[in-house]
Amino acid sequence: MRRNTYKINTKILAVLLLFGICISVVWNEFSTESLAEESVKSKNQKIAEIRPSDLYARSAVLMDAGTGRILFAKKKDAQMPMASTTKIMTCILALENGSLSEKTEVSSIASSQPEVKLGMTTGQTFYLKDLLYSLMLESHNDSAVAVAECVAGDVSKFADMMNKKAEELGCRSTYFITPNGLDGQDEKGIHHTTAEDLARIMKYCIMESPQKEKFLEITGTDTYTFADCEGERNYSCVNHNAFLKMMDGALSGKTGFTADAGYCYVGALRKDGKTLIVSLLACGWPNNKGYKWSDTRKLMTYGLENYSYKEISPVQIGERKTIIVINGYIDGFPEKGTVLLETKAVGESKEILIGVNDKEEIEQKLKKGVKAPIKKGEVVGEAIYRINGEKTASYKLVSTKTVKERTVGICLKYLYKTFLL
Repeated sequence: MRRNTYKINTKILAVLLLFGICISVVWNEFSTESLAEESVKSKNQKIAEIRPSDLYARSAVLMDAGTGRILFAKKKDAQMPMASTTKIMTCILALENGSLSEKTEVSSIASSQPEVKLGMTTGQTFYLKDLLYSLMLESHNDSAVAVAECVAGDVSKFADMMNKKAEELGCRSTYFITPNGLDGQDEKGIHHTTAEDLARIMKYCIMESPQKEKFLEITGTDTYTFADCEGERNYSCVNHNAFLKMMDGALSGKTGFTADAGYCYVGALRKDGKTLIVSLLACGWPNNKGYKWSDTRKLMTYGLENYSYKEISPVQIGERKTIIVINGYIDGFPEKGTVLLETKAVGESKEILIGVNDKEEIEQKLKKGVKAPIKKGEVVGEAIYRINGEKTASYKLVSTKTVKERTVGICLKYLYKTFLL
C-alpha cells in the first residue's frame, strides 16, 4: 500500500515538475518577445521636437546653411539689438572691400571707444589684417571703428555699406548704426536685427562670400599676436568663442553683449555633410552668461539628430502631365480644334534637409487656355515642392513636343498629300 502511494506521489511530482518546466519555457519566450517588442518600439519612437519654451533665448533660429531653410524658429522676426554679433558684417565687408596689408591711422573717435577695447591710441597705425583678428577674437570696439574708417572713411559711410549689404542679402528687418554693435539710435530707429536676418548674414559669410575662407580662418583662430606698424607695442588676442571647443565640427561664431541686447550669439557647425547655423538674441542677462551655450548645443544637436538629406529631382516632383492646347496640330488629320500635349519638369536635382516630422507636398501648376503654336521646351507651368507648406524647391514644366497652329493652310496641305499625290 505504502509502495503504491509512493509510486503515485512520484508520478504526481514528475508531472508537476514537467508542467513547471513548460510554464518556464513559455514564460521565457513570452518575456523575450516582450523585450524584443519594447526594443522595436524604442527604436521606432519619433525623436521629440524642440519647443520654444525649451530655450532661454527670446528669439532664436536654426538654419540649414546650404539652402537657407529655417529648421526651427522662436520669434524669428522679432526686432532686437544684437550687440557684437554685428561684427560679422563688419568683418566680411572689410575683407571684401579692403586690403589686408593696408595701414590705417587711429582716429580720436576710434581710440575713445568704450570697453571691450584693444587700447589703441590716437595716431597709432595698424595693418587692417591685425585689426580684424582683434575685432573677431577679442571683440574690441575700438578696432571695429578703426576698421570702418579704414574701409569707408568714416563710421556713417561704413554703416551705409552695412545696410546696403544687408538689403542685398534679403535682410528685411535689420538696421546698422555702429560697426561694433554698441547700442545706438538715430532718426530711423535703433541698431537692430532679427534672429532670421542674423543667421542669413552668417550664411553669407561662411557659404557665399568670395572671402568666406578668410572669414573662417580668422574666426576659427585660437590665438593671434601682432604689433602696431611702428613696432612699439605688442598685442595678443584669444578667441572667446567657447563653442569652437564644445562640439565636433564647430566652424565659426561671434558672441555679443550689451545692456539692451543681453547675451547674443551666432555660430556655425559642419558635420555629417550638414552645415547648420544658430542665431540667438536676448539669451539672458548677467549672471546667465552660459545660457547661450546651452541653447546653441541644444539646437545644433536637434538639427544633427532630426534632419537628413534627401535628393529632390525634376523626375520626382514633375510627374508627366498633359495640357490642352487650343487650335493645335501635331500630326494626322487636323480635324480637332485641340490637342493634348505632354509636359515634363526640367532643372537640376537638389539636396534638401528633411526632418523626421516634416510634411512634404508636391503641386503642379499648369497654364490654362494655352493656344498654339507651342515650341518644344516652352514653359507651360511649374512644379512646386513644399515642406510644411513652405515653398522649398520648384522646377519649370515644359512642353515635350512642338505644337503647330491649326490653320487653313495646314488643312489644305494635308488634303493635298492624302488625296492628290
